[in-house]
Amino acid sequence: MIKLFASDLDGTLFNALHQTDGAILRRLRRVTGAGRHVALATGRWSSTGAELGFDDLPLEVVSGNGAFVYDARGQLLRSVEISPATLEELLDAFPTCCFTCVAPDGTFVRGSRESQLAGYLPSPGLLGRFVAWRFRRRGPAEDMVFDQTDEDVLSHTICKVNCRVLDPGLKAELAAFVAEHEDTLVNASFDGDLFELTEASVNKGEAVAWLAGHLGIAEDEVAVYGDGGNDIAMLERFEHAYATHNGSEDAKRAAGHVIGSCALHAVPRHMLATTRREGTL
Repeated sequence: MIKLFASDLDGTLFNALHQTDGAILRRLRRVTGAGRHVALATGRWSSTGAELGFDDLPLEVVSGNGAFVYDARGQLLRSVEISPATLEELLDAFPTCCFTCVAPDGTFVRGSRESQLAGYLPSPGLLGRFVAWRFRRRGPAEDMVFDQTDEDVLSHTICKVNCRVLDPGLKAELAAFVAEHEDTLVNASFDGDLFELTEASVNKGEAVAWLAGHLGIAEDEVAVYGDGGNDIAMLERFEHAYATHNGSEDAKRAAGHVIGSCALHAVPRHMLATTRREGTL
């Protein structure tokens, strides 16, 4: 029996407009009402499903690509800090980068609101335009603090660092830095211009497995869903793994099972069908 469903959001659980809708919420309500756990596994930082459009549904949240794990009440269960020494070296090596540094107690930006927005001007391609649109549409989080010095940033427990880099030279330098620090740092991004840095051991698969253990659920009682690069570790780890039809070829190979498109609500439909098939509805 599947006791925990864990899903990526964009391109997976969300619809084609990258948001929830009534059909998604109704299906998830029936799944959780049957006693199953549903976890949102996302690269975004969030502590509750409500912040992501899931209303009052009791959902666990694995955010920051696995750097944070929250229970269904929004209480922090676990966070994994980036090595302070590596973070200090990163800040020193790239003094002009507008790093967005995420900690359990807030988000701290080394730069102004304007400089952060400048990094999200549309880049070529549909994905680049979507990233820019979503960032501008959402605006800054309430807990986002701008114009932070390196000392300000280092005074917090930083678990994730984001930076969007359009300059090819700077992008190559930052990628080289990450490669040189592969023992303490990893980049798991869905967009080639966006760096999403966490501690080297962090990934969605490891975090979902930790959550399952915390809930007393075996890994063969977990089903996971994804569509892109930062879902690969999660899709490879679990026996019951599913990629959406609109997902990348790498995600499909990692999952071994392909279901329908996010535009047709394939993931919430699959969750509900699984729950029905196992006789708890």
